[in-house]
Amino acid sequence: MTECNEKQLEFHALGKRAVIGKFDGGAISSDGGALLLSEVEAKTHILDRLAGLFVDHRKPDLIEHSVRELIGQRVFGLVLGYEDLNDHDRLRFDPLLAAAVGKLDPTGQDRRAEQDRGKALASSSTLNRLELSAKEIEEDARYKKIVANPEGMDSLLVECFLKSYERAPAQIWIDLDATDDPTHGRQEGRFFHGYYGHYCYLPLYIFSAEHLLCARLRPSNIDAAAGSVEELDRIVTQIREQWPETKIAIRGESGFCREHIMAWCEANGVDFLLGLAKNSRLLAMSLSARIQAQLTFLHTGEANRIFDEFSYQTRDSWSAARRVVVKAEHLSKGENPRFVVTSLSAGQADARTLYEDLYCARGDMENRIKEQQLDLFADRTSTHTLYANQLRLYFSSFAYVLECALRRLGLQGTELEHAQCGTIRTRLLKVGAQVRVSVRKVWISFSEAFALARVFILALHNIQAEPVPIGSC
Repeated sequence: MTECNEKQLEFHALGKRAVIGKFDGGAISSDGGALLLSEVEAKTHILDRLAGLFVDHRKPDLIEHSVRELIGQRVFGLVLGYEDLNDHDRLRFDPLLAAAVGKLDPTGQDRRAEQDRGKALASSSTLNRLELSAKEIEEDARYKKIVANPEGMDSLLVECFLKSYERAPAQIWIDLDATDDPTHGRQEGRFFHGYYGHYCYLPLYIFSAEHLLCARLRPSNIDAAAGSVEELDRIVTQIREQWPETKIAIRGESGFCREHIMAWCEANGVDFLLGLAKNSRLLAMSLSARIQAQLTFLHTGEANRIFDEFSYQTRDSWSAARRVVVKAEHLSKGENPRFVVTSLSAGQADARTLYEDLYCARGDMENRIKEQQLDLFADRTSTHTLYANQLRLYFSSFAYVLECALRRLGLQGTELEHAQCGTIRTRLLKVGAQVRVSVRKVWISFSEAFALARVFILALHNIQAEPVPIGSC
């Protein structure tokens, strides 16, 4: 193998100047934006509340990394782009991340074991114990002894949503969707899914606008709508305890058009707007609108839409007749009819408004799912048990909630106020910073060439000026 000079790196010359590189810059981090995340946490206490949902059975006199520090390290790591626990074997040397997590000794010089000095943060093996602890601790367990409270985490997601509003809104839309989460081996609960064409999980996501209300990992050998009523029941109950006057409506594609969901909505005063799979009866009942759309296309040569509505009930599965709206669309490649069923009356929304403005708005939820799966690694569910993978999904979920809080509290009025999580990471959070630690201060010297320095400064000012009550999300 080629022998490399580790002390000096020689690059192509710049004119007559030699270009020489060395790894001698001192403590320099590429994640200076972690300090913004720390400011968001100081204002919202999201991770503090999350840490409170774990019971630590470790011996107190042997603990060097508290549950709050472990969770902060893991969640901040996800936001900063580190999906794998093995990444933390290098991140544990980073004094800036240690300061953001809240380590009083960000250089790690006061660690008990000599081999750990200089490593302020936890290793991958310690974080692994956090993720792989079982629901109940066995008496002879030696390492995995930190127990999570999943029900509390579900409630916290909804609580963070409620606390993000200054006052109760008049109406909210709750969107439901399922997606595939490919498995990485023979994990518990893995099944082959014919639609997606591979072995996967089938997680259920529930959002309201950009706010995540539920991320439930499920095996894929079930109906897409399975468990939806149970999740909606607890979410709506929690919302109505805080906002009793707020009108609630749910949206979902045709996979969620199920009698038990619609019946639950009707029994609980919740409106619904759901996609409806086409069938021969629906096509027959919408024939007039579809013919009109076709004739208009033949006359103008341009794609057009005709909207119509009618009352419809299945022969067996539906308990009552319901309002159905059809979008009779004709394109150059042929007709493209779509149907939705709703509890909303014509007085509340006409057929065109119902479909184009209300139903089609649910498509934005798919962007939120992509943010969590692609930008925050919600699909990194490669542990063996379904329970441990659900815990990983929770960490990804709270990473998303934390970054949404950064966007809401810090980035309003900036060029990143509507940016996705991955864009915020690469443009704002990934900034080089040198760290110098003295007895009295921790000095952070950011890169002078940082293109978004003004946005960074404004975000910090906005977060610190935001009057969010202590203890809220």
